[in-house]
Amino acid sequence: MKSGIQKQKIEDGSDANEIYFHGARAIHVSENGFKKTIRLWSIFQLAIVTIALAPPARAENAVEAKIGYCQDCHGHLGQGYRGYYPIPRLAGQQVEYIKNQLSAFIERRRTNNIMFSVAHVLRPAEMTVIATKFHSFDPGPIGGVPKARVAAGKKIFEDGIPEQNVAACAACHGPNAEGRGQFPRLAGQLYPYTIKALSNWSGERGQIPGKPDVSVVMAPVAHSLSRQEIESVAAYVGSLR
Repeated sequence: MKSGIQKQKIEDGSDANEIYFHGARAIHVSENGFKKTIRLWSIFQLAIVTIALAPPARAENAVEAKIGYCQDCHGHLGQGYRGYYPIPRLAGQQVEYIKNQLSAFIERRRTNNIMFSVAHVLRPAEMTVIATKFHSFDPGPIGGVPKARVAAGKKIFEDGIPEQNVAACAACHGPNAEGRGQFPRLAGQLYPYTIKALSNWSGERGQIPGKPDVSVVMAPVAHSLSRQEIESVAAYVGSLR
């Protein structure tokens, strides 16, 4: 299966680059973002190889190293990465949710070729340690949300949109968006990442109908929200500590 970086021309005639990771087209960027993307792509490859080769005799050191690889992309304190390809905040995230999502990547219930390659080498006990570590982090939100959208997002989060059959987000995610169990924390989540997730919900999650998980609850909600409503909710939760 091919891995690497290939140049191509995009519609406006400028040079662009496609990154292939284990045969899958992972990221498509312009020349301006090329150096940053190459660095991230190299980190992904190095992390996966090192995770797979970690000596089992030094389990404690190995899992700490694996946490370090997660931090390379998700941030030292799990604050996420805001760039061309936003990487989500894991800080303060619910332990059960992180473990469930890692399993979803392994089972292909959730599609992401990079995360599949990272997750499938993790043992269940290591998933628990990694999830617990990121749950313990508490950095402030990265910011960058459009403040003009926050009030509208707060109303949707707290009250829902009854006329569109959209329940209040707080009903599952908690009044402060802290999450609980398999329902994720949304407080402080990156604004562009939340938009990306809600805009392409059924394209990434719930990919095996015979093995539904909690993500099935969100599918009709995500489909019922307009782009402006999605951006408003993303702005509100992204502003929360």
